Amino acid sequence: MRTKSLSYWLFLAPVLLALSIVVLIPLFYGVYYSFTDWNGIQVNNFVGFQHYIELFQDEDFRNSMIFTVKFSVVSIIMINLIGLGLALIVTSRIKSSSFLRTIFFMPNLIGGLILGFIWQFIFLKVFSSIGDLIGMEQLQGWLSTTETGFWGLVILMSWQMAGYIMIIYIAHLEGLPTELLEAAAIDGATVAQRFRYIIFPLVAPAFTVSMFLTLSNSFKLYDQNLSLTAGGPYDSTQMVAMNIFRSAFSENQMAYASAKAVIFFIIVAAISLIQVYYNKKREVEM
Repeated sequence: MRTKSLSYWLFLAPVLLALSIVVLIPLFYGVYYSFTDWNGIQVNNFVGFQHYIELFQDEDFRNSMIFTVKFSVVSIIMINLIGLGLALIVTSRIKSSSFLRTIFFMPNLIGGLILGFIWQFIFLKVFSSIGDLIGMEQLQGWLSTTETGFWGLVILMSWQMAGYIMIIYIAHLEGLPTELLEAAAIDGATVAQRFRYIIFPLVAPAFTVSMFLTLSNSFKLYDQNLSLTAGGPYDSTQMVAMNIFRSAFSENQMAYASAKAVIFFIIVAAISLIQVYYNKKREVEM
């Protein structure tokens, strides 16, 4: 028993060490620095809750938080709907399912900055050319307004993550009992009824995982935001991660940025834990 316990901790030690160095220690220092006047080099004074009071009065931070929440809500819905739809397509009896799985998953392999520049070219150049061709002025000057910038980010994020979420749904769809679905079909259940009363309840665990992943990725989005809109126009599409980065490295307000990061962490962690608890509870009820 003692040998087993020792080997367990020996195998676990590298993971705990990496977690401590990369996550726990930086988190501790970030919280500590948020209560000081740290300038990135040294700490001169302890300022208490001054930075937290300031950030709640910071209109730019508040606007970026509101924009991030709106973006995350729409992205979560879009990504999960598209991902589940793609999973249903590739798990149906079609010959090219393996090829389609590869095609749908490929955007997830492209880096965020590159994706941003690709879609920037599509929105600015391709859309403008199509608009000129068909005489549709709405396609001109995409990303030049807050609304089009918002939907540009949603499209980019959905295109990138839908294939990844599709894989999670595929794993659960392929494990569904075929005899149950066949029995429902024989009893006269329609496709919509089979999906609502059999498929959806059985893939609920996949929805829990997918929602957590899409939520965390949507909230912490930075590189796509930087390369697609750079927060413009007039910082109206600036997300929280970019706002924190600019406070730290453009305005050199390291301690203030740390306070923003702590509040952002608390908000994302709280929302993530609540949705996991709610979805897990819903799985049991199903």
